[in-house]
Order: sequence, then C-alpha cells, then structure tokens
Amino acid sequence: MRALAAAAAAAATTAAAAPSSSPARFRLRLVVTPRASLGHCRASSSARSPRRACYATTMGDETSTSVDTQSHEPAGVGAGSVKQQLSKLVTASLQTTVPEVEVEPMVEVCTGKFGDYQCNNAMGLWSRIKGSGTSFKNPNAIGQAIAKNLPPSDIIESTSVAGPGFVNIALSNSWVAKRIQDMLVNGIKTWAPILPVKRAVLDFSSPNIAKEMHVGHLRSTIIGDTLACMFEFSNVEVLRRNHVGDWGTQFGMLIQYLFEKFPNWEEIGSQAIGDLQTFYKASKNRFDGDPEFKDRAQQAVVRLQGGEERYRAAWNKICEISRNEFDLVYKRLNVKLEEKGESFYNPYIPQVLEELNNKGLINESEGAKVIFIEGHQIPLIVVKRDGGFNYASTDLTALWYRLNVEKAEWIIYVTDVGQQQHFDMFFSAARMAGWLPDAKEKKFPKTNHVGFGLVLGSDGKRFRTRSTEVVRLIELLDEAKSRSKSELLQRLTENGKIVDWTEEELENTSEAVGYGAVKYADLKNNRLTNYTFSFEQMLSDKGNTAVYLQYAHARICSIIRKSNKDVEELKMSGSISLDHPDERVLGLYLIRFAEVVEEACTNLLPNVLCEYLYNLSEMFTRFYTNCQVVGSPEETSRLLLCQATAVVMRQCFELLGITPVYKL
Repeated sequence: MRALAAAAAAAATTAAAAPSSSPARFRLRLVVTPRASLGHCRASSSARSPRRACYATTMGDETSTSVDTQSHEPAGVGAGSVKQQLSKLVTASLQTTVPEVEVEPMVEVCTGKFGDYQCNNAMGLWSRIKGSGTSFKNPNAIGQAIAKNLPPSDIIESTSVAGPGFVNIALSNSWVAKRIQDMLVNGIKTWAPILPVKRAVLDFSSPNIAKEMHVGHLRSTIIGDTLACMFEFSNVEVLRRNHVGDWGTQFGMLIQYLFEKFPNWEEIGSQAIGDLQTFYKASKNRFDGDPEFKDRAQQAVVRLQGGEERYRAAWNKICEISRNEFDLVYKRLNVKLEEKGESFYNPYIPQVLEELNNKGLINESEGAKVIFIEGHQIPLIVVKRDGGFNYASTDLTALWYRLNVEKAEWIIYVTDVGQQQHFDMFFSAARMAGWLPDAKEKKFPKTNHVGFGLVLGSDGKRFRTRSTEVVRLIELLDEAKSRSKSELLQRLTENGKIVDWTEEELENTSEAVGYGAVKYADLKNNRLTNYTFSFEQMLSDKGNTAVYLQYAHARICSIIRKSNKDVEELKMSGSISLDHPDERVLGLYLIRFAEVVEEACTNLLPNVLCEYLYNLSEMFTRFYTNCQVVGSPEETSRLLLCQATAVVMRQCFELLGITPVYKL
C-alpha cells in the first residue's frame, strides 16, 4: 500500500504539500465527504454546550488581588484568543502551584459581576491531591495559590477568589482598549484563533450528476462553506471537496436512453438532453417500465466502466451539463468547491479493499463482501453480490486517499442526520484498519459527521412545491432576491430615498440581502434540528434575521459617515477609552470574537457565530443609546468603537458567506 500511496501522491496534482511536522497533539485534519450513488447523494438524505457558569460568593474566604502589570507585553496581536492567552497564564500558575500534577487549564467566560473570566481548576485539583500530604487545606486555598502565582501580565487588572476556589479574573481596561485599537491598525486577521490543525479537508454540497440541486442541498452547501471559511480564517489550509455522484448504474440508464432517443446526439450536443431533470425522469420511467431497455442500460454501464470511447464521451457530456447547472447555484451563493467525485476514487478501490482484506477485516456473507462492525446488527457491505462497488467502498477509499495523499488531519462530512449510522460504521471500519486512533483518545487524524436536520414547509412536512416536487434551489434563490428587491423598493419609495439609489445599487443590495437572508435563516439554527423555511420570517427586519443585522451594520456606517471624520486617520492618531460601563461591555464582547470562532470550529456549530453576531448588534445598540458619539468629548474613542464593531460584524458576515451592505 505504500507503493499505492506514492503513486496516488504523484498523480494528485491538486493535493497540497504535507504540513510541516508538529506534535501529534497539535495536529488536526478536517474532511467532509458527502455521498453520491444511484438516486442518493450525501447532502440530502447537538445542542450547543452551555457555557460553564461563573460562580462567586461574598463569603469570608473571598479575596481580591491587584496584579502587577509592569511587564509591557503587546495586546495579543496574533497571539490567539483572549481565552487562549489567559490559559497560558493559568498553565504557568498551575505548574508552579501543583508541579506534581498534570492538568489542563479550565478558563471560561464569566457572566457574573465578579470578573470577566474565571479559572475553575481548584475543585478538580483538590479532589486529586487531598489526603496526599498536600499543604493545601481546601479548594479555596488552591484557588488563592493559583491567583497568586499568575505571571505578571498587562492583560489582568485584578483577581478575586470566591467560594471553593473559583478564581475570577478582571481584564485591564487599557489592555482591552489597546487590543481593539491594534486590531483596527493591523487588521482583524490578527484576531484569528489558533487551532490545533494545519490542514483540513471539508467535503460538502455533493449533489448527484444528472439531478438538479434542490433545497436539500442547501444546508450542506451553506453549513460546509461556513465551516470552511472559519477554518480558513483561523489559518488552516482547507481542501474544499465536492464529492459529486458521478459514477454508478444510473449512467447506463442515461447513456442508453440518450443513444436510443437521439442517435445523432453528438451532432446536436446539449440540445439532445435539454433540461437534464426532465431527461432524467424520462430515462428513469423507461428503465422502470421496459425490462429489455433495463438490460441494455445495464450493459451500457459495463461498457462505460470498460472505457469505451463512445460511452465515455456521453458520460462526459452529461457531467458537463450538470456541472454548468451546479455552478449557477454556487455562483449565486458565492461558494467555491473543488470537485473530486466518486469516479476519481474508483481506480483506487481494489487496492484499498485488498489492504482491508489482508488485515482480516473483510468477510464473505450471502455472496457479498462485508466488514462486521461491533455494536451493529448489519454489516458494512463493501462489495455487492454482483461484484460491484458501492457507497461504503468509495467512502473508505476516499478516506484512505485523504489521509495518505492529501495528509488531512480532520475529516468532516457534511450530510443529513439520516446518514449517521453509515458514518458510524465506516468510521469504525477505518479505526479497525488502524487508519484512525480510538475515538476516546482525542488524537488526530480524526473524522466527524456534521449532520443536519430537514428543511420544512409551513405545514411541518419536508419543504416541497405545491405539485409535491422538491424545490429547485436556483428558483428558491431567485425568489429570495426578487422579494428582497420588492421590499427594498417599497421602503425606499415610502421614505423618499429612492432617488439616491442607482439601479446597480438596488440589484447588488437586493442580492446581498436576499441570499444572505436564506443563508442566515439556516445557519442561526442548531444544525441538528429541522427548521421551517419562511420567506416572510427570514426577510423580516425585526429579530434575529440577516436583514436586521444588515440594517444594524448600515446604521453604524451611517454614524461614521455623518461624523465627517476620517476613521483611517483617527485609528492612527486617536485612542480608545472604556470609562463608561456600556463602552466596557461592548469592548469586552468585541475581543471575545476569536474565542467564539474557536468554539464554533471546535464544535462544528455555525450557529455559535450567529448568536455572537446578533448579541454584538444588541450590545452596540445599548452602547449607542447610552453613549453619545458624534459631538461628544469622547467622540474619537467612540467612533473607533463604532468602527471596530463594524469591522467585526463584517468579518462575521464574511465567515457566514453573507455580503455586507453599507446603506439600506
């Protein structure tokens, strides 16, 4: 298999160079692979973890400590999230406090009034060291020691220890202000979190060739793109893979129908096929109702797989037409993918199955070749009774390729939750083969199935047209833009501002708002749940919608414009102060952006970022209501806070695949 890997690596001109070596504990690989076989594609077939509570009491064992800030370190530009930076300080303190115990820092955002962050290690440490001759008398004493042993840092203003050793950490206002200003000067990329991964393959969207993309593909495409954007922002090399269903028995049916219906198809080209969806249905009806045609179609598959030029040419033409239609959707959604479909992996399947067989994993069962998986009543079929390969054999081969050739560290598959069992079984088979570590070890490389629920209609059933057809994605997106433009025109006409807009601005804004509304309505929900598709709700300018957030962003831009100040000059010459309580609340929330992105990546939950974006807009509204900006003595500082909020909102929009608008 080493020879196979070498040959595959040489042939894989698109595979990036292997990441530089690093400790295993800091390596991560992300791969998402949807499935596509006859009549089945991957894309269409967890609740967020609550933040740890912040505990504090006013008992007699609570103490407060001011921290020496004489060491003048930078405000953390490019140093990871605030949580990551505090974790480094806590790690140093733990090594001093309990050098004999190996422990990971437990740092969480503190939502109470006793601090901004909290270290929660004391109780866990006490349970491990009590009765061992330690000098500590209780958890509070450990907490006191952790606070005392924190290295000097500009980050921390003060600490207090409450109850059973909870170390509350108050951040320095000057450090928070400097971190925000550094971001404005150096760019928000300096706020990118540090993830334990160098390269990831994200496999998403993955429609079937010869079938039109429908609303079922929407979630996979949108969720996958957002995850890819977040990982890319975090300086991870992401290989965006479109695992289209471009191989299988359905192509014999399509090619044979093409040959019989249009013997001269090569002369008339794409016109012979016309609407691919209609062509597919007609060939499927013929296949189901004509046994002789079915036999000829099955022979066509053999001739296609045997490489006969005429059959390959027809296959290429069908794939080309499908790709052109897919690209119309991807262009509207501004999603970029690299296609590596089932046919790409087909040549590698025999050798990969041979490796699995040599490891004693493949057994004969009722004429098929299978892998028995512990905990599952049915086996994983890798070769069908007729000797053909299937979904599982292709997936195992794609995984092998991604691990050995593309050197992916985290392999993530974005499909509907209905395919969870398949992924559980095929991941287990990969662990049995020694390709992946035990899931409990939390080591890399690793795999994840990013499941998602259904898109429902107003009747609570799967979203379909009135004629019970699955909704075509291209039509859905066009309607979103059309509705958005109608509402924008009505609003601008009513307030008399229509004269200030060009036709190009109307088109671009309608597209940004309409497509963004569709994306955000999906992403704001926990992906595991079903959600009801409603144009009325997603295009509303009230509540947690993309339209509301676009208005919030446009409002901030308007405030800055009306000040008649050059923000680019202000961020170089001015400074930020956080003296008002609402200024500080906004500032603290802004600098938490990096750890929110980190959390969303770690848990593969885009809704975490949506929640942050909505809360940020609400906090800005409170700040603007209580803190006069233009014309106030603090105008420069507050304009910089406005600009920082706009920059962070725009980055959130970008990660969510939404184009921000600057006026509405």
